[in-house]
Amino acid sequence: MIYTVTFNPSLDYILRLDDLTRGEINRATYENILPGGKGLNVSMVLKNLGHESRALGFVAGFTGEAVEKQFKSFGCEADFVHLDEGFSRINVKIKAKEETEINGQGPLIPKAAQNALFQKLETLKDGDTLVLAGSIPNTLPDDIYERIMERLAHRGIRIVVDATKGLLRKVLKYGPWLIKPNNHELGEMFDTELKTEKDILAHAKKLQEMGAKNVLISMAGDGALFLTETGESFRSPAPEGTLVNSVGAGDSMVAGFLAGFAESGGSWERAFFMGVATGSASAFSENLATRPEVEALLKTIG
Repeated sequence: MIYTVTFNPSLDYILRLDDLTRGEINRATYENILPGGKGLNVSMVLKNLGHESRALGFVAGFTGEAVEKQFKSFGCEADFVHLDEGFSRINVKIKAKEETEINGQGPLIPKAAQNALFQKLETLKDGDTLVLAGSIPNTLPDDIYERIMERLAHRGIRIVVDATKGLLRKVLKYGPWLIKPNNHELGEMFDTELKTEKDILAHAKKLQEMGAKNVLISMAGDGALFLTETGESFRSPAPEGTLVNSVGAGDSMVAGFLAGFAESGGSWERAFFMGVATGSASAFSENLATRPEVEALLKTIG
């Protein structure tokens, strides 16, 4: 079973405008409301690709109810911890000539709720996959990723971490099965600018030396790279298409990778190209990637 964790789910209010003028009334030409959060995105794309998962995390208030209801309406399974106070955040995604995001803070997450999440994680068993994705809200301990991975160590659980530089560096000692930084985040982790593919590969190998088993590097319009724990490496150009929506593209890559890995019986090559195609399919669409969109792009890259 695949599990995803989203500490701070949201309602994403998505607006499209011809132009955004500060200090004036702006009128949208398109709007939509979707459940948001990196782990939820992974679960929704997995469902689109025909794979089940169970989403864990915290929800609160009327917005939390809306997040859960809409998430389940897509056929996804949720097992959230429900908080007694506060409300789940609303994130505003404004797409004009440039993309602008305004993200809410989210509710206070008390110790008892944190323990409730840990109890749910205790049910994971050998062969399961756990996706830890996104930032840690300031209402949680900043080492909660480490606490989770320490609890689940040596239990045969594949742990995927998609997080920013500081969080990612801290968890490498626990040997995550897969990490997915982009090329800029990879450079930031080593306080350097990576200008060539050779530089990117060299620093990805450093992450393996620090504990990561498999390293998937997204490079936006330049495609992606993948280093496996068995010493193989794969490279793919970016599929051709028009960028419509960058939100959720990285999460979609993770979902596609997991789907491809499961469908192929563990083929790194299939997992990688499926990940690239799925991430691109979401980037080229108003919504998250669907199976037909992914299959069409797969024919062009691998």
